[in-house]
Amino acid sequence: MPEKKRILVLGSGMVAPPCIEYLTRNPHNEVTVACRTLSAAQALSSEFPRTQPLSLDVASAADLDTQVAAHDLVISLIPYTQHAAVIKSAIKGRTNVVTTSYVSAEMRALDDAVKKAGITVLNEVGVDPGVDHLYAIKTINEVHEKGGKVKEFYSYCGGLPAPECANNPLGFKFSWSPRGAILSQRNSASFLRHGKQVDIPATELMSVAKPYYVMDGYSFVAYPNRNSVPFREFYNIPEAETVIRGSLRYQGNPEFIQALASIGWLDQEEKSWLKPEITWAQIQQRLVNSPGSDERSLIARINEVYKFPTEAESERIISGLRWLGLFSTEPAMIKDGNIFDTLCHQLAKLLGFKSGERDVVMLQHKFIVEWRDGKKDTITSTLELLGDPERYSAMALSVGVTCGVATQLLLDGHPALHMPGILAPYSKEICDPIREAVAREGVKLVEKVI
Repeated sequence: MPEKKRILVLGSGMVAPPCIEYLTRNPHNEVTVACRTLSAAQALSSEFPRTQPLSLDVASAADLDTQVAAHDLVISLIPYTQHAAVIKSAIKGRTNVVTTSYVSAEMRALDDAVKKAGITVLNEVGVDPGVDHLYAIKTINEVHEKGGKVKEFYSYCGGLPAPECANNPLGFKFSWSPRGAILSQRNSASFLRHGKQVDIPATELMSVAKPYYVMDGYSFVAYPNRNSVPFREFYNIPEAETVIRGSLRYQGNPEFIQALASIGWLDQEEKSWLKPEITWAQIQQRLVNSPGSDERSLIARINEVYKFPTEAESERIISGLRWLGLFSTEPAMIKDGNIFDTLCHQLAKLLGFKSGERDVVMLQHKFIVEWRDGKKDTITSTLELLGDPERYSAMALSVGVTCGVATQLLLDGHPALHMPGILAPYSKEICDPIREAVAREGVKLVEKVI
């Protein structure tokens, strides 16, 4: 009879339920849900068989060491900045690790110690990163096997409200804290275009967003995300002259984010003048140095300071600021003494998903392929996954089930995954079994030759 497998899940966010649901289908798995707040762990663990709650503060190295060592595998669904601490505990306890995050430099530095401990640390098994790798590797390998070359590679992904729910100035809704989502739009980016590296500073990222067609019914813009350059090597496409990985948003979103930044709403520095009694209008007044805090004065000053390209754009941005309550005489709820976190608290209140609303995960790869006879094809590989308001969001399902599948394969001792070291799904051997199982869960890209 197969032995029991003990799985420690760190975190109880929206990704955890579909991951645990998948793992508890196997009667030999026993899951421990660990959160700093016991009630959160209890609420989640009560939904699944053979699942128990645990109060655990990962900041306590001794407690983390004890719990990690008591399990066969740990899934880290906590912020990526804490993954290195989890891996260090796993090295001591000789416990395998799974994360859905990119491999950071801090994590990569532990590779030798991980190998010495004989454990596997499998990363990037969410949707982006995760499902994107699974299908990029599939198509690239198929092209190479037929003698073709991938000359250009584009990959864009967005986790968004479904079009009928994108009814706000940002065209966006938040299932978690807005902080991370907005900061992702303030990163620098690097990519390859026509054989040359292009670097975009963080302050200019939103200005390079361009309309991008994926399918009818959506009005997307796309912009590069992080550093795409290493993916020419990761994906084994040395022949590629253009490699761009990026994000999708609805049209109008980048301009609004850029306006918020230019006005000063994304400032993270502590402000001594941010007092509990201050109103939104008074904050706006300080940001743009307006002579008055009445709406007319504020609008006039914003138009003076922020040079809108057109009158229509000015009206749209001003209308959006009004919708968010940023001209209001209501007191602002000050968070962490800075403007950005104060704004994020307001966004979380206004831009959450309401009952019955659904999200969409849209992911598309585009390959420009050159064949031996000189002929060129454009191949697309596309995921349109809509959330189910009665069950899981599209983002929760696509990240959670991919993590669950990869975890189960590792627990089962699949030879491609059961290798010591810091791993990510960049090879056919790792990608194929994960992709096939994830597709059976309804997360599947559709390929077309244009």
